Amino acid sequence: MTSPEATSTGSVTTGKRKRSALGFIVEIVVIVVAAFIIAMLVQAFLVKPFTIHQVSMMPTLHEGDRILINRLTYHFREPRRGDIVVFRSPLNSGEDLVKRIVAVGGDKVSIRDGVVYVNGNAVEEPYLLDQHFAGVLPETVVPRDHVFVMGDNRNQSGDSRLFGPVDEDAILGTAFLIYWPISRWSRL
Repeated sequence: MTSPEATSTGSVTTGKRKRSALGFIVEIVVIVVAAFIIAMLVQAFLVKPFTIHQVSMMPTLHEGDRILINRLTYHFREPRRGDIVVFRSPLNSGEDLVKRIVAVGGDKVSIRDGVVYVNGNAVEEPYLLDQHFAGVLPETVVPRDHVFVMGDNRNQSGDSRLFGPVDEDAILGTAFLIYWPISRWSRL
């Protein structure tokens, strides 16, 4: 026969094991939930990944590239010519686009003979896929709090030439890094 002391000690040990196993599971669940919440907050307010689904930004960005966008940039400074931005499409609800800012609010932008002019000056654009592209745009004044965006692959880009200037409130963030594929890893 077992003594009452042995039975009592055995059940106490088993109870501690059950409680510690349950505590461990609860701890893991809390850590996973906290990590998920932190990841969602980071994406909502700081840095968001974005996958390129278009060829309009070649050669800078290729279809399938994965980039990171900084969601805080325009809380600290105004948009600048040359920034690569991700924004909500003015034409298709639920679609996000990536383009380069070529003109900001108050600028006069035009296109003649395949060259972009901002405030009457031809813009040097070494990042373009084709240095001369099709199309003409009569001089247009970009409204305040708007930007004029174009793809780097101008002959294959639906951009402000099609849908007009983009409201700054539609901008989700500025692209700053290609992180995938690893062979294309680079800062933007």
